[in-house]
Amino acid sequence: MELLARFELLSDAAQLAVIGGLFWVFAGFAGVMERRRMKRRDVTRLEQVGWVPWLGLFMGAAIIGGGCLAMSLPVVLGSL
Repeated sequence: MELLARFELLSDAAQLAVIGGLFWVFAGFAGVMERRRMKRRDVTRLEQVGWVPWLGLFMGAAIIGGGCLAMSLPVVLGSL
């Protein structure tokens, strides 16, 4: 619970930076999963486990994360 209280006490720019970083971590995970999906050769096995639009998730998370980081950058750099 202390972690949540610390997050709430951060400035808006620092909260955006943390959220943007988390979106980029998720984008990295989605990129790795897309790479694994593209390397799979057996299409019937792929259809058995399901299909997730990893490329779309990667692009969406990277754009949202980049936007959050870009919006928080001036304030975060100004405090250094």
